[in-house]
Amino acid sequence: MAILDAPSPKQSRGPGAKVVRTVGELLITAGLVVLLFVVYELYVTDLFSAQKQANAAAGLDNDWSQGRELHPELIDGKAFAKLYIPGFGADYHFTIQEGTDAAALEVGPGHYKGTALPGQPGNFAVAGHRVGKGAPFNDLDLLSSCDAIVVETQTDFFVYRVLPHSDEIANWSSGKGKQPQCAKVGTLRTAGADGGPYGQTVGREIVDPSQVAVIAPVPHHLTDVLPTAQQVALLTLTTCHPQFSDRQRLIVHAVLTNQFPKTPGATYAQLLQAIGEA
Repeated sequence: MAILDAPSPKQSRGPGAKVVRTVGELLITAGLVVLLFVVYELYVTDLFSAQKQANAAAGLDNDWSQGRELHPELIDGKAFAKLYIPGFGADYHFTIQEGTDAAALEVGPGHYKGTALPGQPGNFAVAGHRVGKGAPFNDLDLLSSCDAIVVETQTDFFVYRVLPHSDEIANWSSGKGKQPQCAKVGTLRTAGADGGPYGQTVGREIVDPSQVAVIAPVPHHLTDVLPTAQQVALLTLTTCHPQFSDRQRLIVHAVLTNQFPKTPGATYAQLLQAIGEA
């Protein structure tokens, strides 16, 4: 019985097979390009930013040791303060640069120009990357109400604590608000039906990029609803949300609870002991 000859590989290759092979090769190439881009964004930019951050920190320390006055004329892209978040570990510290353009944020967190300065009434607002370029705000979503955020300037340590989250407001005074670390953290609300000027201000929120009012002196109010002397001293941190996307913004609001003038030899470690975070 005759057996049919199987077609040779060369005979089986038609125009369709060539198209499939070409498309497959293009997809593999595209995949490699995307992978290399991800590696660059996640790791290579971190290395570049780490060096820039180290240089900025060394420059700031030198300015402070020389007694150079850094206020009130801040310089775009130049570091003028340091940021610590004790809950993120003892090695978490970044300089804060003036401005939020790409160059400033490649070094570390950047101060929104025109917003309040550390410790002042109003809203000291700071932006930072969440992925790549040092990713200083990668874990911002892990912050809980009353967690400490410390800002160091040439003359002072300012301790801010995250405001109550929206689901904690109603029972704050009888719930978490009774914990020791929350002693100076309130809801900022008045007895009015709308809660007053700070009725929309909570410890964490997700907003669209267009909602710039979150960094207003009184968050969510672009108009002056309170004179400066009556404004609460706030710190607002902003970053992209969710991770690997800039579709929205993650916002953390914190309130000033302590100010410690820097005495000779004062250290961040001593501050942590003073505020019960050591």
